[in-house]
Amino acid sequence: MSATIDALLHDMLAWLAVGPRSYDEVMDAWRTSCPRLPVWEDAIDLGYVEQTVQDRRPMVRITAAGRAFLTRCQRDSAARASAV
Repeated sequence: MSATIDALLHDMLAWLAVGPRSYDEVMDAWRTSCPRLPVWEDAIDLGYVEQTVQDRRPMVRITAAGRAFLTRCQRDSAARASAV
């Protein structure tokens, strides 16, 4: 994946890591019609987020794979910082 998509995925997953969000809230914030920035679609395809139902409302939450991606990003960022 491109660095741009990885950065956007990181931002979206960090936002979801705080807690589940309603599907509508996620779509308002992250859906795009730009074929070069398919952040929502990539997150679903990679298994980083999942759609659930909570109190009869569609919700989106980060998965274990999404949390692992965040951890890798943080580790990579720390490694780059220490190399400077």
